[in-house]
Amino acid sequence: MSIPIPCRQLFIDGEWREPIKKNRIPIINPSTEEIIGEIPAATAEDVELAVGAARQALKRNKGRDWAATSGAHRARYLRAIAAKISEKRDYFVKLETMDSGKPLDEVMLDIDDVSTCFEYFAGQAKALDTKQKYPVKLPMERFKSHVLRQPIGVVGLISPWNYPLLMATWKIAPALAAGCTAVLKPSELASVTCLEFGEVCNEVGLPPGVLNILTGLGPDAGAPLVSHPDVDKVAFTGSSATGSKVMASAAQLVKPVTLELGGKSPIVVFEDVDLDVAAEWTIFGCFWTNGQICSATSRLLVHESIAAEFVDKLVKWSEKIKISDPFEEGCRLGPVISKNQYDKIMKYISTAKSEGATILFGGSRPEHLKKGYFIEPTIITDISTSMQIWKEEVFGPVLCVKTFSTEDEAIELANDTEYGLAAAVLSKDLDRCERVTKALEVGAVWVNCSQPCFCHAPWGGVKRSGFGRELGEWGIENYLNIKQVTSDISNEPWGWYKSP
Repeated sequence: MSIPIPCRQLFIDGEWREPIKKNRIPIINPSTEEIIGEIPAATAEDVELAVGAARQALKRNKGRDWAATSGAHRARYLRAIAAKISEKRDYFVKLETMDSGKPLDEVMLDIDDVSTCFEYFAGQAKALDTKQKYPVKLPMERFKSHVLRQPIGVVGLISPWNYPLLMATWKIAPALAAGCTAVLKPSELASVTCLEFGEVCNEVGLPPGVLNILTGLGPDAGAPLVSHPDVDKVAFTGSSATGSKVMASAAQLVKPVTLELGGKSPIVVFEDVDLDVAAEWTIFGCFWTNGQICSATSRLLVHESIAAEFVDKLVKWSEKIKISDPFEEGCRLGPVISKNQYDKIMKYISTAKSEGATILFGGSRPEHLKKGYFIEPTIITDISTSMQIWKEEVFGPVLCVKTFSTEDEAIELANDTEYGLAAAVLSKDLDRCERVTKALEVGAVWVNCSQPCFCHAPWGGVKRSGFGRELGEWGIENYLNIKQVTSDISNEPWGWYKSP
């Protein structure tokens, strides 16, 4: 089912432009380890051009071409993008499956979500029109006040490789809905569908410069984008370490940032669950997206009274997971993204073993797959909270198991982490679920499930998982400047000073 990878340039001001330094980066298929194409490698010189194009698009015709148009006008473009993505669905699915190594069935859902997200934020753009001049009640009748919601300006968008086009969309759609212009820098490990999105922009007639797309390495393209004085805001999704650098760089110009960073999310399983239902949600919460998901519920806390039986269920469920080329029917676990990521995950597993943990299931390359960056779904027990595998984000199909005896102990263990992105709680006692939900120090909680995510609900974390919220009506606020306008509606003099 593979198809040729298109050879694209950088997408700047509505045109395909060769990088100034003419550098390119090879694309490696993680399933075969073969080079299947290449992407352009932007540098600071290209960032300068892209930011300039975005600034010009923002100001063109005094903003009347984009930034100062009605939300309804921008919504028409977003809906056209949604329709075009749906039309090209199979093409985008095949490209992203090859580029990322995610199972085909997962990528189908991701690309469908791209269309849904653009359609949703088209509605949010239109709703902005009804929120303009929102009245503010004042204690003095002499004055009248209202609020304007205006685009924050040119935004730099930096997206990760685990959901290549979808997580780029989480930023692009609300930014454009708000009236911003943007420069997108996707991860160099999976950029193909993001580059192809430039062609979609041209096909729907998006004004030149409204969205610019630069592929390249983080230090060469991402860093200059973050520090550029004409970029008014940065939205970043990636590792906590890189997020800290983004925040520090943006702070030099007091530039606002939204950060969605790493996680080490807990899933708490109480003794009253249906074991099979809970087992499936537990492995889905950790092994979905090949385990490469920032919100992966990779720390299992299970009540001691059911632990042995439940872990046995997990092993039996994991044995049934089909690990294969992502294009094979029924594939549920593909390769991780790169050789570096493969080596990093295997190092985590070996370190856990050396620290005294038990690799109960998996932990190796599948015997039937000699090539590709494949790792078996892995379940690790005999965990102590001081172990590296318990504390650090692995970003691979690795589940750690620890028991608890009381609700309070479960909450304490769940919150004993520097991260705070997401968590799950599984129990038939809904009052208990509500208590635990309130006590968990995270940005999202799943009750009796793990990982469902919808563009209608807010997304983001606390602690070292970042701050700010994407998606939902909250997502568009990231890209808006809230302006107070207060008028004196009296004809009487103010009278504070004596008249001359």
